[in-house]
Amino acid sequence: MGPGLLLQLGTSLAAIFGITWLARKLRLGGGDVRIRDEDHVRELADQAVDGFDPVAIGLDRARVGAIARDAGGRVLLLRRHGSHFVGRLLTDHAGARLDRNFLTISTGDRRFGTCALDLGPEAQVWASSLRHLPGGAAGRAIGPGGGA
Repeated sequence: MGPGLLLQLGTSLAAIFGITWLARKLRLGGGDVRIRDEDHVRELADQAVDGFDPVAIGLDRARVGAIARDAGGRVLLLRRHGSHFVGRLLTDHAGARLDRNFLTISTGDRRFGTCALDLGPEAQVWASSLRHLPGGAAGRAIGPGGGA
């Protein structure tokens, strides 16, 4: 390895470390975004659907998703999408599957995808309550690429 190649390698490494330092200093990249608590779920729900005020909340143990119901019986599914959260109003129970403490909800919309929530013992309660939603077409997406 010649001195020119070593200089080029050193310059490249210095540039990489410099860009990494700058990105951290500017807080770019979002980091590991999680739902803080039920108040944060309320805030995210209102951002996803204007005026959605949860009366019941199921928060994933890893805090990367949540499910919420308002007084009108509407159910909102929230999940992490990169460094943000997206929501979807559920109008259908056909994509819900219970496996012990996990409630997996497939929305039928490939842009939103499937969301698995570890709700602990509450998973059975939420799965049962979703049966009150009609079967049929999936709900509408809320958030990036989803409309409203």
